[in-house]
Amino acid sequence: MTTATFVHAGCPVCISAEQGLTQALDPGRYDIEVVHLGDRPEAIATAQAAGVRSVPALVIDGQVFHINHGADLADLTA
Repeated sequence: MTTATFVHAGCPVCISAEQGLTQALDPGRYDIEVVHLGDRPEAIATAQAAGVRSVPALVIDGQVFHINHGADLADLTA
């Protein structure tokens, strides 16, 4: 099974995207992981290493899909 990691910061744009995307993904094909950077700030470095530059973002098989720009990761580390 492929892991789909949804990374967000908890803003309304992020929550809306999380709900829409996680419901749209086939749970038979994807193991869905949701990473809320507000709750897990230690995961910011992992997200950056994966290529995430802004949130919300979805990472599947090393490919990053940036969705409806909510915040730059650099803004979350300040």
